[in-house]
Amino acid sequence: MKLVTDFARQFGVDLRIDECLIVRRESRCFLLNESLKKLAAKDFFHAGIYLGKTKKDVFFPSFSLLTMIAEKKANKVFVDRRTEWLFICGRDIFKQGIKKMEGSKRKGGHTLVLNEYGECLGFGRIMHDLGEATDGVVVKNVSDIGDFLRREK
Repeated sequence: MKLVTDFARQFGVDLRIDECLIVRRESRCFLLNESLKKLAAKDFFHAGIYLGKTKKDVFFPSFSLLTMIAEKKANKVFVDRRTEWLFICGRDIFKQGIKKMEGSKRKGGHTLVLNEYGECLGFGRIMHDLGEATDGVVVKNVSDIGDFLRREK
């Protein structure tokens, strides 16, 4: 599935998934194993690992997919506890909140945001070259695990 692999490539990852195991159900994409694919009827709501959905040719990843990408050698920033909480609340990341960086640090790229335990919290867009920035927002929050809770009314 080109949308999934293209999305992973934004983080510097060449994600290899057997395309015959990816099943599209309307706008949603799922990764099934061989056994489950045989059992899944044409009309199902959820099966296997939810990878994300497409909306007007834009791919919106699931956190399962982000975790799969984070397990690879990808663009990542590890943040301190305070920054972790602020990011989950929808805030952007300042340089002083970053404890460690891996992969590309170039402006305009995407990076995964992980806490100090290596758990993926979401991802953002790099606003300034991370190696050169001294203050201000360096990673703009694009999606985080707190989004679902914020949408609840």
